[in-house]
Amino acid sequence: MSWLVYRMTGSTLVLGLIAFCSQFPTFLVAGVAGALADRWSRYRMVFVAQIGLMLEAVVLAALVLTGTVQVWHLIVLAAWSGLCSGFDVPARQALIVRFVNGQDLPNAIALNSAIFNGARLVGPAIAGVMIAVVGEGPVFVLNALSYLAVLGAMWAVEARDKGSSGGESVLRTMREGFRYAFGFPPIRAILVLLTLISLVGLPYSVLLPAFASDVLHGGAGTLGLLTAAAGLGALAGALTLASRESVWGLGMFIVRCTALFGAALVAFAWSRNVWLSSVLMMFAGFGIMATTAAMNTILQTLVEEQMRGRVMALYTMAFIGLSPLGALFGGALAERIGAPLTVGVGGLACVALAVWFARELPELREMVRPIYQRMGIIPEVASGIQSASDPRIKE
Repeated sequence: MSWLVYRMTGSTLVLGLIAFCSQFPTFLVAGVAGALADRWSRYRMVFVAQIGLMLEAVVLAALVLTGTVQVWHLIVLAAWSGLCSGFDVPARQALIVRFVNGQDLPNAIALNSAIFNGARLVGPAIAGVMIAVVGEGPVFVLNALSYLAVLGAMWAVEARDKGSSGGESVLRTMREGFRYAFGFPPIRAILVLLTLISLVGLPYSVLLPAFASDVLHGGAGTLGLLTAAAGLGALAGALTLASRESVWGLGMFIVRCTALFGAALVAFAWSRNVWLSSVLMMFAGFGIMATTAAMNTILQTLVEEQMRGRVMALYTMAFIGLSPLGALFGGALAERIGAPLTVGVGGLACVALAVWFARELPELREMVRPIYQRMGIIPEVASGIQSASDPRIKE
């Protein structure tokens, strides 16, 4: 959609507007959706939301194939997509962990986080390549058809997830979720870090069409190469996270990957070579995928089950819901100072955020340690004495 709108308008501001409309509704409804996910059937919420997303995909494909698509169509459809995602993501993230118990839970959470975040980068990468080969219309058709597989998978799941009836009001349930999340410093720090990365770092993806066309002097093929490189890096980040044996040590992992993401953006902003830019996109894709998926993993591990929907709603608001504000600001800023400088400043800000989180990490680790010990993720330490032979304690 970003390539289509840029081809139609040539405006980075409109690019930012489309991104804003596709994701900001998620921010508006995710809080309510999270509260409902802790009360209603999460399975039914996800199923209905996926039907809504499929309808949006079908209408979009029809408009593009018939040549009647206009910018206002894309704005409306993007807003509808964001609205459906606002209900889908918190409920789906909270639902999946109900299918896993015992010692497999941390690895299952990591795998789910890797899939969720990796698909957000790998999918556009595949689309970028296909646009260069077959054009926009067939890609939108395949997108619409893909929902048949999604709904088929949902239908095959045997979910005893009826939810609970009655209880407190939705607003009071939301307030409890906010107090719970922001009252515990480790959860609060992760949500704050994710929010700031979404605002200053993620707008790079919205500006990729401008880089492909104006900076690197290419076309849809160049955009496909950049997005494919980012997707390949994201896949590597997903596999790296999912292969970890424990969630212990993910704090420093987040620091390193956030710094890698920021440094890659700074270098990408100054590159004028297509192949160098593609390599840098691989590093950026790895960094942002590994960072956001690791955050998801830690939150899913720490949160109490009765609060899972509401905390996942806050994660959704920070990761998906607030990034359009950054995209809108980034698009407007790029109109004034150019896309390269905009992305470079965002990269520097991400490096600074990594330094801040590293300074907070020792205190946060001590707060998390008792929880991980109760869950068996790290061993209990008698009399508060750490075992120097345990590498997890060192990390």
